[in-house]
Amino acid sequence: MESQKKRSSAVSDVGAWAMNVISSVSLIMANKQLMSPTGYAFVFATTLTGFHFCMTALIGLVSNATGYTAKKYVPLWELLWFSIVANTSITGMNLSLMLNSVGFYQISKLSMIPVVCVMEWILHGKQYSSKVKIAVVVVVVGVGVCTVTDVKVNAQGFICAIVAILSTSLQQISIGSLQKKYSIGSFELLSQTAPIQALSLLLLGPFVDYFLSGKLLASYKFSSAAFFFILLSCSLAVFCNISQYLCIGRFSAVSFQVLGHMKTVCVLILGWLLFDSELKLKNILGMAIAVLGMVVYSWAVEADKQTDSKVIPLRKDATEEDVKLLKQQVDGSSPLKDVELGGRSQG
Repeated sequence: MESQKKRSSAVSDVGAWAMNVISSVSLIMANKQLMSPTGYAFVFATTLTGFHFCMTALIGLVSNATGYTAKKYVPLWELLWFSIVANTSITGMNLSLMLNSVGFYQISKLSMIPVVCVMEWILHGKQYSSKVKIAVVVVVVGVGVCTVTDVKVNAQGFICAIVAILSTSLQQISIGSLQKKYSIGSFELLSQTAPIQALSLLLLGPFVDYFLSGKLLASYKFSSAAFFFILLSCSLAVFCNISQYLCIGRFSAVSFQVLGHMKTVCVLILGWLLFDSELKLKNILGMAIAVLGMVVYSWAVEADKQTDSKVIPLRKDATEEDVKLLKQQVDGSSPLKDVELGGRSQG
């Protein structure tokens, strides 16, 4: 029965990751066609994100109304605080991309992995084994080799990148902590935060986009094809948002960052296949290193889980002899036979 539960959980884990990778990569491809000058030149990225959350909020509203999901209580101030952090992340990333070179933008995205590690250590006291740390370094190096090209930075761009890194890292950590704190599912949490984010982004988005592109949303000439790609983008974003909350809730913000770079690898490959993007030997080498790092990371996390599962809780009145015998048992140097660590029998 227990092995069946483990298999079911493993299938769910793979399904969550597959959903996130497929929806994210598909969303990037759809947005590339929608926003590129050779496509439909819809350059209003922040407003588009507002449309995404509108669709997500609508799906959440329908789900609650039909009884498919139940609304759980989360204080309004927590939802507002989270939405502010999340919207700061979106705006910061857009500004960072505009003000910095693509190379520095990629470096800033890569730096989120160690920043998330440090923030989780500060906020939650989380520790990481040396195996996990090595795997993280390998992934960062691999993705850096295949994506980072020219690196140019200025003061404004640097400040925007710092704000984007900190807010994005905090947002992803908060997704997991809010789910645990209020025992709320990923979609239930998303359906409560999405309306706030949608409203704020639709109000502020056009102004941010005008600052970024110098173009007004009202002056954009919508075509049926552009409208179709906006709907497609919104639909894919729903799956992307749900799977992000689902993955972080099931795993951690660090795992989401590390394994999420599989999307970067997929985007590079699909860009080469679909858009004739150049793929050099450096890119291929970097992708191979990154994938190797992800495999090592997955193994390291699983090894840490197995190590943690061997830990047996001690009684409050445990003696030094109990501790010594427990250490011997964990190390495998002595079998634990008739020593009772969890409780004391009454004779």
